[in-house]
This record gives sequence, C-alpha cells and structure tokens, in this order.
Amino acid sequence: MSRIITPGTQSFVKLRQNNYFYVDKTKFIKEWWNGGIDVTLITRPRRFGKTLMLDTVRTFFSPRFADRSDLFEGLEIWDDEQFRNLQGKIPVIFVSFANIKEKNYAAAVEQIKKCLNDLYDDFSRQFDMNLFSEREKKQFDSVQDDMSDTTAKTSLNYLCKHFVSQGYAKPIILLDEYDTPLHEAWSNGYCDELVDFLHGFFNSTFKTNHNIERALITGITRVAKESIFYDLNNLEVVSTTSDLYTDCFGFTEEEVFAAMDEYGLTNKSEVKQWYDGFIFGTQQKIYNPWSIIGYLSKKRIAPYWGNSSSNSLIGTLICSGDDTIKEETEKLLKGESIITKLDEQIVFSELYTKEGAIWSFFMASGYVKPLYFNLATKIYEITVTNLESKMILEDQISTWFYEARTAKNKFIISLLKNDLDAMNIWMTNITKSVFRYFDTANPGKSKQEIRPETFYHAFVLGLIIDLKQYEISSNGDSGYGRYDVMLMPKKQSDHAIVIEFKIHRSKTEKDLYKTCDNALKQIYENEYITKFKENNITLENIYVYGFAFKGKKVHIKGGAYAKIDWQSLLQQK
Repeated sequence: MSRIITPGTQSFVKLRQNNYFYVDKTKFIKEWWNGGIDVTLITRPRRFGKTLMLDTVRTFFSPRFADRSDLFEGLEIWDDEQFRNLQGKIPVIFVSFANIKEKNYAAAVEQIKKCLNDLYDDFSRQFDMNLFSEREKKQFDSVQDDMSDTTAKTSLNYLCKHFVSQGYAKPIILLDEYDTPLHEAWSNGYCDELVDFLHGFFNSTFKTNHNIERALITGITRVAKESIFYDLNNLEVVSTTSDLYTDCFGFTEEEVFAAMDEYGLTNKSEVKQWYDGFIFGTQQKIYNPWSIIGYLSKKRIAPYWGNSSSNSLIGTLICSGDDTIKEETEKLLKGESIITKLDEQIVFSELYTKEGAIWSFFMASGYVKPLYFNLATKIYEITVTNLESKMILEDQISTWFYEARTAKNKFIISLLKNDLDAMNIWMTNITKSVFRYFDTANPGKSKQEIRPETFYHAFVLGLIIDLKQYEISSNGDSGYGRYDVMLMPKKQSDHAIVIEFKIHRSKTEKDLYKTCDNALKQIYENEYITKFKENNITLENIYVYGFAFKGKKVHIKGGAYAKIDWQSLLQQK
C-alpha cells in the first residue's frame, strides 16, 4: 500500500511516525557535520525543503528526541555508527523568521524580539534555574517582548552560554528564512534600519559567540556580506552554483521516478518536461519537490509551484525595467537563453542600478537556471528552468503588466481631466505599494543625500510618454529657464501641460504644500508657458502642476493657469 501524501507538512516527526510520504535526505546531516564549517548559509528557491531539512537536523541532534531513534531507523544516517552515537546529544536552538513580514521597522523588530522571547520561555522549562548565578538570572529575565535592542542582539549568544553553564554541550543554532524580513523591509522602505539591527544580531550570534557548536542558516537570496554578514569571516555560503549539498534539496530524477512507481504513475517524460531542470552546482536533473508532491497527490500535471508564494519584488523590477529587460524577458519566455553579467550576492541598494540584478532574483527564485557561468567574470548564460516555470512566469508577467497598464491609465485620465484629488490619491497609493526606499536614492548616496526628483521625473515621464495626441519633451528651454516635462498638444483644443518636480526642503519649506507652491512659482516666474503662447494656445487651455516629494511622500498642486491666484501665490514667503 502506498504511503499517504501530506503536501506542506514540514514536521519530520509527523512524517516519520505516521509513515507519510518522505524522501530520505538525511545524508545532508552527514555531509554538513563532516564538513566542519562553523556557519553555513544555504540558499535555495522557495518550497525546496529547507524548513523540513532544518527540522530534521533539529530532531536528529536535540536531546529532546534522544529516545526517538526509531524515527531514523531505516534511513541513510542510521547506517553510520558515528552518527548513531551523535543522535540526541547536542542541544539545538531553532529560530524561524518566516512570519516576520511587517510594514515598518518597529513592527519587524518587535516580532523578532517576540520570537527570541518565546525561545527563552521554551528553554526555561528545560533549564534548572537554581544553577544560574544572580547575573545569569538577571540576563535571562531581561529577555522579554519589550527588551532593548542590545538585549535582543545578544540574546542567542547568552542562550548558548546558559546551555554550557547548565552542563550541556555547546548548542547548534538553526535559522530558517533569514532573508524574509529583509525582503519585506526593502519593499516597505526600512531596509537600512533592519540591516543595521540584523548585523549586530548576526555578529553577536555567529561571530563573537564562543559557546556555539556550529550554525546553519537558510534563505532564498544571498544577501551581500557587506551588509548583515559584514566581518563574519567564518561564513560559508552555499548558493545554487555551489557544489556542496547539490542533491540534498529538491528531488533527484531517481527519487521522482521511484515515487511515481510507488503510486502507479507512468507519464515520466511529461513530468520531466514540467518539473525537471533545476541545476545545483554540477548536479543536474533536480526536480521541484513541491510540484512533485502536488502531482503525486492530485495525479495530474499542473503548475503547483506558482500558487505556493508570490514574488512581487521580481514583478516590480520587470515592470520598472528598461526596454532591454523586457526584450530579454521575452527571449526567455520563447525558450531562448540570454547572456548577462550576474552577481549572486544581493545588494538591495543596487537593484535598480546594477546590471543583472533582476536576473539574480530570477535565478535565486528558481525561475531561470544557469547553462554556463564564470564566477571570475560573473558572466552567466541563463534560460527558463522548465515548462512549469515558463507558464508561471507568463502568467505572473501578464498580471504585473496588466496592473501596471491599468494604473498608468488611471493616472493619465486624472491628469487630462485636471482631477487633482484622483492624481494625489493615485500617486500616494503607488508610492506605498510599488516604489521602494532605494527607488528614490542615488546610487552610493547616504540617506541625507537622497534626491528623488530624478526618479519621479523619469517615472511620470514613463507614464505619459505614449500619449499620441501630444509632443512630449523633457528638460527643454522655454521662457527664462528649463522646464521638467511639457505636453504640447497636437490639437489646440486639448490641454497644454507643463510639470515641475521639487524635492521638499525642510529648512525653508513648512510642508509639501509649500514645496508645491514653490514649484508653481518657478513655472510662473521663468515663464515656462512661453512655448504654448508661441503656438497660439490660450491661457484658458494651459494647465500647470507642481509635484512635491519627500522620500516616498508626494503631493500635487496646480490646475488651469488662468484660474490660479498668482498674485496671492507670489506674495507668500
């Protein structure tokens, strides 16, 4: 009788004690342990068994499961006497950042602190508190939901010390989905702050911690060492191009075909076309485990992986990318390959400025695979991973571009109708949901030097550039200066429009409303509407707008030139 399939189960104990479908990957424990590496970061796409693997490691080493050797009997790890003697002998600290998906920095750190406090509460039932010194008790009690940042950053370091002082072996630390809060931070504009916090946390936990046996970290992306992993010299990064643990995550073809035989499924060539194609290091013919389990459960071919998670980050990068990005995406969807410069290390501040950044995310997410790569030159030849990836990409990209086109149309309609309320609502919503903190920063600039005019100027220009009824120009001469954007109507009956962008100056401007006023003043005083007059466009048909920005905050003001009270506006200080 074939085993029951339970899609989404990430508990090793549940799978084994109920004899549910499980593919033996315990060889990873042997390879990892024998490697002797202090701190290992493993990156793999979503739903590739990373959480289940960490749970398997925890169950194997933790003294809490010392009497559960039955869970490992019959598995590869149990064939080795050395590891039979290690089972249940080393404490394990398991931390997951999977659910830390907050909209702001304070909420994210609050959730991290709660996660750490829960750990302390859990181990308080294991420790003999009478063995603690007064100083140790004070530190242990200081870990609360509202603890200071310093206490949180050093909490795991101290927890390891407590294990040793209680007579246990030095513990193993497992950290799952370390990069989930970073993706959310970048999406919501607080990445710098969170990187600073996590750098201190990682440094204390993994570098200056002398009471740790070793550590294993998993995630999707390889965040550059220059950020949270700065000065962590004992870190070994195992990315998708590394030759370590190549068949430990995902299913090999042999494992997939054996599973199909167990469930009486015979269409192996079709399954291979849909779910094969992942390449880790030199190991080819790796199948998507999430999709294979879905297929075994439902017994029909379908794109299961696409429903497991979304990647709005990639969608934003594609939609905001230049023509080259869009052309290369089309080539990939046609089944062709592209050659690009690609860095597997992710630096969030470079996502819009560094060549190949988008393809780094594509590859880390599993949508594309490398056919060839040169780590020295960072030149990669990539193609879509398999038919499932191609279908998911086609569906997601069409959705992303539809949403972008719909949003674009709403803004254009409100602009041409002079609907200021709609323009402000639309621009405010788009800055919250689409723009990122680094969209408005110059590459290499600090927070204090951020100047968002260039980005917003380009963004608005991109929204209106396809208006066929206008001749659109940017940074042109008119009157006594250079306007930002001008829409010259081909028909005199259409509105003529000039737009000026201004960054908020906090020292001289009270708020964004004042910044808008200064933008409108500039249009008036420099007589930017001169070109309209030269084309015999009446004042009643000329519209002027000031766009004011402060980071991601935006306000738009203006309207019909003839209806603006210029005298009152010019008298304002």
